[in-house]
Amino acid sequence: MSFSYLKNKFKKKKEGEEKTEDNREIIKLDELEQEAQETAEETAQRKKEEEELITQVMTRINEIENDIPRIKVSIDTLKTQINELREEIDRLDKVIKDVMVLYEIVSQQINPFKDVDSANPLLSEIQELSEEIESLKAEIAQIKSDLRLLVIDGMDLDDLIYEAISEGGV
Repeated sequence: MSFSYLKNKFKKKKEGEEKTEDNREIIKLDELEQEAQETAEETAQRKKEEEELITQVMTRINEIENDIPRIKVSIDTLKTQINELREEIDRLDKVIKDVMVLYEIVSQQINPFKDVDSANPLLSEIQELSEEIESLKAEIAQIKSDLRLLVIDGMDLDDLIYEAISEGGV
């Protein structure tokens, strides 16, 4: 009797232990199901947020794609305007250089404080031409005075020309 009694006792404890383990397993399964539901809800919430974000990004991309042709046209217009301005600036630069050259010429002749022997080639050419003109004026005046003497003395010009040519040839 004692052996069977003990055997039953131990069997009952084992069965009771199994019941507590089953209860623990049931509790764990319930907790897991709740956690799974919570993670499913969180996942659904995340998906919803991601979809909203994707929708916002797609809307912004469409807006940018619509703006690109307008921006391209604006850039092309600005490029042509910049090229026109460059050409105008080049023309103005040439005109300013011409005006500066004229100013130098005029101021060189009028301004007594400027150096006459400056390195400006235009001024040196102008000065050389004015010197040549002065020498030509002096020669013409000399020729006029010589012709007056010849006319007054009544000399024969043909004879003088013939003598000058014949002396030059000898």
